[in-house]
Amino acid sequence: MPKTPEPPSDNPKPQGAAARRVTLEAAGPVLVEGPVEVVLDDGAIARSDRFMVALCTCRRSRTYPWCDTSHRPRVKGPSQSEDRNPS
Repeated sequence: MPKTPEPPSDNPKPQGAAARRVTLEAAGPVLVEGPVEVVLDDGAIARSDRFMVALCTCRRSRTYPWCDTSHRPRVKGPSQSEDRNPS
């Protein structure tokens, strides 16, 4: 039985090109080995030449599509007026 050909890809991978590694972080960003180009919803392209990039998945980042750790919970520390060494 002849093998059915695969449908053509929108972005064919060049022969011998290495696969990109993508790491999914629990409750965090998607880490991608760079350099990368990200196509945004409006068709704009964001590019990074860094060796590793963090892509925001929560959309809280001020630098979207890049993660700025806005997804992390903020915890308030003790106030300055609190006496740390009571007598």
